[in-house]
Amino acid sequence: MRSAEGWLRALAVVMLACGLTVHMAAQAQPRSLYVSALDRSGVPAPNLVPSDLVVREDRVAREILSIVPAIEPLQIALLVDNSQAAESYIREYREALPAFISAVAADANGVRHQVSIITLADRPTVNTDYTSDASQLVKGAQRLFSVSGSGTYLLDGIRETVAGFRKREASRPVIVAVVTDGPELSDRHYDDVLRPLRASGAAFHVVVVGRPSNGSQDRAIVLSAGSRDTGGRYDNILAGTALTARLKQVAAELTHQHKVTYAHPASLIPPERITVSAARSGLTVRGTPVKDEREQGRP
Repeated sequence: MRSAEGWLRALAVVMLACGLTVHMAAQAQPRSLYVSALDRSGVPAPNLVPSDLVVREDRVAREILSIVPAIEPLQIALLVDNSQAAESYIREYREALPAFISAVAADANGVRHQVSIITLADRPTVNTDYTSDASQLVKGAQRLFSVSGSGTYLLDGIRETVAGFRKREASRPVIVAVVTDGPELSDRHYDDVLRPLRASGAAFHVVVVGRPSNGSQDRAIVLSAGSRDTGGRYDNILAGTALTARLKQVAAELTHQHKVTYAHPASLIPPERITVSAARSGLTVRGTPVKDEREQGRP
C-alpha cells in the first residue's frame, strides 16, 4: 500500500508539473523585432528563415515563430550637421541626401515612408517637416548651407527628435544622423540622451564624415552605444565623396527589413536586453524591438 501511495503521489507531481508547463506555454506571448540582415557584400539578404537567426532575451534563446517583410511605414528623422565644420561637405550633402530620400521613396513594397530633415548648427532646426513627398524633401536638402562660426548640437537634436516621436506617436521611428568632426556644443551628459533614445524604440543610425571628433566624450558614447543598443549602424567615412553610396546602403537596409516574431514566455518581469544574432555564416544582423510592444509594458 505504501509503495502504491508513493507511486500515486509521484504521478500527481509529474502531472502537475506537466500541467504548469502546458499552461505557461499557452500563456506565451508573441513579441517582434524589426531585423536587418546583410550578406558579406553589405546587401540585404532575402528569404530569411528562422534557422538563420537567434533571438535572445537576457541571453536565453527564444523560439522564432515567423519572419515576414516589414511593411509598416517608417518615420525617419534626418539629423544633418550643417555647422562650420560641414562647409567642405555641403556639395556632397546636396547630392547624398536626395539620393537617400529617393531610395527610401522607392520602397519595393510600395510603402510610403515619412522623412524629416533637421539641421544641427547653432540649435536643432526643422528644415523640412515629416512628409512622404520626395520632391519637397529634395528641395529641402538642396537648400542646405553651412553656418559660419557655428558648432553642432547633435545631442540636443536627438533629445528633441525623440520627444517629437513621442508626440507624434510614431510607430516605427528611425534617426539617421550625418555628422562631421566639428565641436559638439550640447550641454548634455550621455545618459540624458541614451535613456530617452532607448525608451523611444527608435533605431539610431550614424554616418560620421571625416575623422571622428575627440572633443566630446559624451557625444562619442552616444554615437557608439546609441547605435549599437537600438539596432542601428555606425559608419565612418573619411571622404565626403563616399557619402552618397553610404546613405544609399542605409536606405536599402531600412527598406528591406524583416519583422521577426518570437515566443516570449509569460512573466511579470520584462527582459532587460533583447538581442538578435546570425546563426548562418556570412550574415550581419541588427534588430530593434517593435515600439508598440515596448509601450505595453514590454521591452
